[in-house]
Amino acid sequence: MRTFSILALAATLATTSAQVYQGFNYGSIFTNNAPITEQDYERLFNTAKQLQGTSGGFTSARLFTTIQAGTTNSPIEAIAAADATQTKLLLGIFLSSTDEAFNNELTALRSAITQYGQKLVDLVIGISVGSEDLYRISPTGILNRSNPGEGPDAVVRRINAVKQALAGTILSAKPVGHVDTWTAYVNASNSAVIEASDFIGVDAYPYFQNTQANSIENGESLFFDAYNATVAVSGGKPVWITETGWPVSGPTENQAVPSLDNARTYWDRVGCRVFGQINTFWYTLQDAFPNTPSPSFGVVGSTLSNTPLYDLTCPEDSSSSSSASSSTSSSSAVSSQATGASTTPVDREASETPSSPQGPGSTGGSFGSPPIQNTVPQGPGSTGGSSGSSPATVATSPSVPPPSSTAGSCPASLAGDFEFPHLIIPVDKNRPDAALGTSFNGLITPTVSSLFNFDLPASLEGQTCSLVFLFPTRDQLQTSNYTLSGTGGLIVERLEAPADSATTFNSQPKTNDTVGAIPNLQAGNSYVIRSGSCHAGSRVGYKIGFGKGIGRAL
Repeated sequence: MRTFSILALAATLATTSAQVYQGFNYGSIFTNNAPITEQDYERLFNTAKQLQGTSGGFTSARLFTTIQAGTTNSPIEAIAAADATQTKLLLGIFLSSTDEAFNNELTALRSAITQYGQKLVDLVIGISVGSEDLYRISPTGILNRSNPGEGPDAVVRRINAVKQALAGTILSAKPVGHVDTWTAYVNASNSAVIEASDFIGVDAYPYFQNTQANSIENGESLFFDAYNATVAVSGGKPVWITETGWPVSGPTENQAVPSLDNARTYWDRVGCRVFGQINTFWYTLQDAFPNTPSPSFGVVGSTLSNTPLYDLTCPEDSSSSSSASSSTSSSSAVSSQATGASTTPVDREASETPSSPQGPGSTGGSFGSPPIQNTVPQGPGSTGGSSGSSPATVATSPSVPPPSSTAGSCPASLAGDFEFPHLIIPVDKNRPDAALGTSFNGLITPTVSSLFNFDLPASLEGQTCSLVFLFPTRDQLQTSNYTLSGTGGLIVERLEAPADSATTFNSQPKTNDTVGAIPNLQAGNSYVIRSGSCHAGSRVGYKIGFGKGIGRAL
């Protein structure tokens, strides 16, 4: 029996290895408005590292401001605590206030650079300019009395001001981005913020999505739908998870019930899938000292303790406890600075790749796997790509000729622009009515196939796309891994319609075309499954399954 569990092949696009960061959000004051001091931050950071069930994985912190509470513009004491505890920092610059307040943030940042020098370089993983500012001026934000906020022009202006302040300093190479809700990013009127950012920080809380069916049973799918929607509009920028969580207490929001059991379920189904895969800052370690807010999201209660309120041990079958290693990156300028996971979380089988080069930062996609690569159409007799004629690998039966294989050079790289899958759904014929939900892993066995969705932009109209499967050897991978057992091959089919998070084996879309096959999958090769006209402006689905009848028996 052959089992394919291909993890994080997108990571092979990296020019350098990149660590993935995992931590909590930390404010600047306690719930009684008392400032959090250096000693307090040290206790919080050490508690996060020592949380039972987490194997010491929470070694990073996201801050909302760079100013120490109770001062005008002194650097936040969390920096000193991070230095003492070796905690990595996503620094925050608070917006939605006056120009004077913003200038105080810049003053605190400059002072921190002077005060800590090289230590700060080693601690800081990025700078976030603003937090949910776009959301707070949206109709929903105003309805929830979340204002004041900032419009996209103001946010872009502040992002550029921070970049200018960092120019020529020791932090000049650090990525500068913005944090907002996924609903803000998918609003096209805010696209300038994405363009100005080096990374995108997304906040997503199914608990608060009270106009939808948001029970804990739907929490996982709502979250990943939100993440994927953000990645789809990110323009290839790395998408970090900057806030998510489920409350342990508080009011019921539509179908979302706060409880310890539900908080643990959300941790298992969402957190454990992204920890070690995507830069993630959970909300939150502690929010109940000395008073408990409503709702309360803390994994520890009012007493700081490394014993959490609920079990934080990830299930053995979750991504963070799988054979995948802890990081991925892309060929973008940001990830080449070792800033962590990009929009391609660590477990794709392949990717959909447009091949007209766009230079650094051209990576794209979200959860997913086979690549489609497109080339600008070329005239008859030209070399270097299809001109849109019927590809040789097109066939209507499993007896298709094998796709081309390029061995020798590292098949971990794709030249030019490309799209990774935005959704991976495993389906199991032994559990025909089970919706297995979104996955980071492409899993293929005699009973399990994986479905992949690609969202191809309208800008690809008239170009040629290639479906590419990358399969490096393990020694070609620096920040990822895969599991492969047995011998045999794969069959790739086009779906009549894309899959969704509720797709089961029985409800999966029909296949209308066998687009290619890999009779004998061998590590150290890249396979062009099919080339042809891009399905521009559409969502395309493919199924990769067990290669019955081709190659050797599996």
